[in-house]
Amino acid sequence: MFTSPRRRHAVLAGTVAALSLLLPQSPAQAAPEPVKIHKEVQADLAKDDKATFLVRLKGKADLALARTAKNKDDKAKQVYRAKTERAASSQASLRRLLKAKKVPFTPFWVVNAIKVTGDAALAAEIAKMPEVAGVEPDRTLTPPKPRPGTKKAAKLRAPVEWNISRIGAPRAWNELGARGDGIVVANIDSGVDYNHPALKAQYRGTKADGTVDHGYNWFDPSGTCTGGAPCDNDGHGTHTMGTMVGDGIGVAPGAKWIAAKGCGAAGCSTADLLASGQWMLAPTDASGLNPRPDLAPDVVNNSWGSDAYDPFFAEVVQAWITAGIFPAFANGNAGPACGTAGSPGNYTSAYAAGAFDSGNAIAAFSSRGAGEGGELKPNISAPGSDIWSAVPGGTYVTMSGTSMASPHVAGAVALIWSASATVNGDVAATRALLDQTAVDVADTTCGGTAADNNVWGEGRLDAYAAVRSVSGGQAGGLRGAITSAGSPVAGASLSAAGPVTRTVTSGQDGAYTMANLPVGEYRLTATKFGYTDATATATVTAGQTAVMDLTLTAKPTGAVTGTISADGAPHAGATVTVTGTRLEAVADASGRYSLSLPHGDYDLKVTGSGPSGPCLTEAAARVTVAGDVAKDFTLAGRTDTFGHTCKSAAEAYVAGTRKRALTGDDTTERITLPFAFPFYGRTYTSGWVASNGYLNLGANASDYANASLPTGIANAAAVYPFWDDLVLDAQSGLYTATTGTAPRRTFVIEWRNVKFYDVADRLSFSLLLGEDGSIGFRYKGIAGDVTAGGSATVGIEGSGGTDALQYAFNRPALTAGQGLTFAPGRR
Repeated sequence: MFTSPRRRHAVLAGTVAALSLLLPQSPAQAAPEPVKIHKEVQADLAKDDKATFLVRLKGKADLALARTAKNKDDKAKQVYRAKTERAASSQASLRRLLKAKKVPFTPFWVVNAIKVTGDAALAAEIAKMPEVAGVEPDRTLTPPKPRPGTKKAAKLRAPVEWNISRIGAPRAWNELGARGDGIVVANIDSGVDYNHPALKAQYRGTKADGTVDHGYNWFDPSGTCTGGAPCDNDGHGTHTMGTMVGDGIGVAPGAKWIAAKGCGAAGCSTADLLASGQWMLAPTDASGLNPRPDLAPDVVNNSWGSDAYDPFFAEVVQAWITAGIFPAFANGNAGPACGTAGSPGNYTSAYAAGAFDSGNAIAAFSSRGAGEGGELKPNISAPGSDIWSAVPGGTYVTMSGTSMASPHVAGAVALIWSASATVNGDVAATRALLDQTAVDVADTTCGGTAADNNVWGEGRLDAYAAVRSVSGGQAGGLRGAITSAGSPVAGASLSAAGPVTRTVTSGQDGAYTMANLPVGEYRLTATKFGYTDATATATVTAGQTAVMDLTLTAKPTGAVTGTISADGAPHAGATVTVTGTRLEAVADASGRYSLSLPHGDYDLKVTGSGPSGPCLTEAAARVTVAGDVAKDFTLAGRTDTFGHTCKSAAEAYVAGTRKRALTGDDTTERITLPFAFPFYGRTYTSGWVASNGYLNLGANASDYANASLPTGIANAAAVYPFWDDLVLDAQSGLYTATTGTAPRRTFVIEWRNVKFYDVADRLSFSLLLGEDGSIGFRYKGIAGDVTAGGSATVGIEGSGGTDALQYAFNRPALTAGQGLTFAPGRR
C-alpha cells in the first residue's frame, strides 16, 4: 500500500513490479508452446513438485452491450453477463480436467484465468492445451505498513480536520446539501474495523435495527479474519475508509461503505487482488455465492500499487469503468524524482491522486509522472500529509502518503454523484468535472503545463466547486422535526428517497434540514435504535422548502446490569458493547455497568481495559430483555496453544550493563545465552538480536516490516518486546546483563534510546529472559502514539509461526513504567 514516503514503498515496488501480465498476449508477443510455464513456476515446482499458479487463457469478453446500457445497474449486469459467459466457455475444458483430477482450483471471470494448485505433471498437461496462453506465478506482495505521522493526543481534535476543509467538503455539505447520501464507496485494502465508532453507522452491513449482515458487504479472499466479520490486521484500510466516509473525519459522511480485504496477513497476492476486483463488480453473499452486480459499489479506492508499470490489473479497472464504477488510485510515494508514478495508478484508465500538505506544498514523497503512454500523472492532487483518521480499536492516528490522498478523491466523487443523478455512474464525465474544477498549480519540473503537469496533475482537488457545478437547476428543500411522545428525538436518521437519496441526522432539538433537493416526490423514513420506524411522503417544489414532521414510537426498555471481574477483582474500565449497535457501557471503579435496552434479544461483548486489557479474553453472552436483567461477566486470562499467559503491571526498568557491538539499521548480532532457555517446548542456547526490537531464537532475521502474530513464518521462534523499524545510531546502544544465580538467573537485553527509522522519537525497552522460561518486557521514554507501539508488534511466537501470544499490533497500548510478563504453560 502506498503509505510511508520512504523505503517501505520500495518493498512493495520491488515485488509488484515483477507481477506478470494476466491478460492474453497478442500473437506477436505469445511465448512458444514449450515455454508457456513461467520460470518462477518451474522453479517452485522443482522444490517439492507442488505450486500454486495462475493459468491464463486466451480471449476477452465483448463488453459492447454494457457500454450502451442506460444506467449503472444495467451496465454492471451486462459486464457480469459477458465476462462470466466468456470465462465459462473458454475455461470449460480446463475446468473439466481439474475436476476429473480432483485438483483444487479457483476460476476468475474478471480476467480469463484460473488459480490452480498442482504438480509439475499437471502444469505440463495444462500448458499443452491450445486455449491456454500461459502458466504464471501467483506472487505475493509484501505491503509496507502504515506509519503514523505527527503525534496528537486528542481523540477527535477539531470539528472538521484541515484536509476536509481544504477541499471544501463542509461547504458542499452545508451549502449544497451533498453528503454522499445514496452512494456506496469501497476499498481494496487491508480490511476495515467495522466496529469503529467513526465507521459503524456508515457500514452498509449495519441495518436500521442495529443488527449487522456481512453478506454482499465484506469479502476476505484469504480468510484472514475470523467469524466472517470484517477485520483489519494492518490499520491502513480502516484509515483510508475513515477519510472517505468517517464520522467527523471523512469527506462523504452520508455515504455507505463496503470492503474487500485484498491484503491478508501474509501480504497481497495476485489472486486475492483479482478476486477482490471481481467481487467489486458483483458482490456475493457471506458464503461467496449468489453474486449480485446490482449491489456493486459506486466508487472503489485503491491505495496500493507498485513503482513500475505493470498491467496485471488493467482489465479489472476497465471493467469497473464499463460498469459505472469510479476507479480511484494512489499515485505512489516514490517522489520527488520524475517518472515515478506507480501502477495501477499510472494506467491511462485509472484516476490517480498525488499528495500535498497543509501548507499547500506538494509532498516530497508524492510520485511524479509521466504515466502509461506519456499520460500526465497524477491526475489530481489531494491532502496526503499528516492525515488524521481512524485505525482499529476505536482510535485515531495521523498517516502520510498518497494512500491518504486518494480517499479524498473517492469521497469527492461520492459527493458529486449524490448531488446529481446525471453524472452518477458516468466515469468519463466525472473525471472531466474533477479536472475542470481543480485549482491549478504550476510546476513543470517533470513536464506538462502550468494547468496540467506531472507534479500536481490538474491541480488541487476542489470538491465544493465540483459539486456546485452539477447541483444547479430546479431544486427546493425539506425540513421538519422528529419527535416521540411530544419530545424531540436527537440523533435519529432521516432518509429521503426520490430523484436522489439523502440521509441526515436530527439535531438536539429533533430538527432536520435538507437543502438543494431536486424537485419531485420523496419517501421519508425516520429510524433510531429503540424506536419503531416512521414513514411519510413529501413533495419538493422549486424554490420552496417543504415541511414534514415525523413521530417515532419508543419501544419498552429494560435495564441490563452487572459486575465485570478479572483476576478475582472488579475490572474497572471494561467496555460492554451490544453487538450490531453503537451502544456501550463502561464499568465503574467497582466493575459495575448498566445498559438500557429495548425489549428483545441481544449479544453482549465485554472487552478488558487498560494495560491489562490485552492479556484478557473477551467475554460474550446472549441476553433476552423483557424487563430488568442481571448479568455478570468474568474475564479470563488469554493464552496461546502452548499455554503462555501474560500479565501487565508497573515494574521498575531493568537496564543492561555491557554494550554490544550491534549498530545500524536492519542489523543483527548473534548472542550466546548464559543458560539454556526453554521456549515453546524447545531449548535454546543462543539467538539473534535484531536492531528492529526483537530476539529471534530460530533464525537470523531483522525484518523492519512488522506483522501481526502468529506470522506464519517457519523458524520464527521469537520474542518481540517492540518490533518496529528501528535504528541503533550513535546515540543508541544495545546492552546486555546477567542477574541472579542459577537456577534463577535472568538475561537482560536492552535497546537503549533507540531511534525510529523515519520518525524522530526515541525510546528504551528491555527484554528479560528467565532461566525458568519466563519472559519480561520493560519500557521507558514513552511519550506519544509512536513510542507507545502505534506501529509496533509486541508479543511472543513459537517455532513454526503458528502459535503466539500477541499483546498488541500497531496499537499504542504501552505506557512508561509498564512491565509485561509472559509465563510459560505447564508442559
